[in-house]
Amino acid sequence: MKNKAYKDLILASASPRREQLLQQINIEPASIHPAHIDETPLNTELPRDLAQRLAQGKAQEILKLHTGKFILAADTVVAVGRRVLPKAESEDQARECLKLLSGRRHHVYGGICIITDEGKEITRLCDTIVKFKTLTNQEINEYIDSGEWSGKAGGYAIQGLAAAHISFIQGSYSNVVGLSLYDTIQILRGNGFFSV
Repeated sequence: MKNKAYKDLILASASPRREQLLQQINIEPASIHPAHIDETPLNTELPRDLAQRLAQGKAQEILKLHTGKFILAADTVVAVGRRVLPKAESEDQARECLKLLSGRRHHVYGGICIITDEGKEITRLCDTIVKFKTLTNQEINEYIDSGEWSGKAGGYAIQGLAAAHISFIQGSYSNVVGLSLYDTIQILRGNGFFSV
């Protein structure tokens, strides 16, 4: 943005996708500072609650280092029923996720937490429903070979090859990528982020 008309924003995320999404709406973070917190689900914790708690925890962690600036933290949780799918770190994990997602709907919960430059904390949860077609073994193998699954919640990236297998989506697309832009901009706009 040539004429910057907003305050400094610290992005509390290691995800390049979240930075790219913000750039899509002409917001360039002043700095990117990933938060390192324990992301282990609590006993009996619902996936939607996990997404909100982790986003809040990340924002609060970065607040210790940056006061007087806007902080944006987010977390994405992919769930089938009450089961939280991992961020796939191996081919076996990714394959298990894809087999579980094949032919059924699942939820992508996006927790967002913004702390304003005055210390006000706003949290929001975005829920997107996504359905995969029934995947053949060959389709699963081809997707595994692509490597796109690596480090992705639920073992897939909707903005890549997986899009060809998604038959239905209800809710925010950008939430599935990593950050609901609609919810983010509404919170920022309503809390004095834009100076003009």
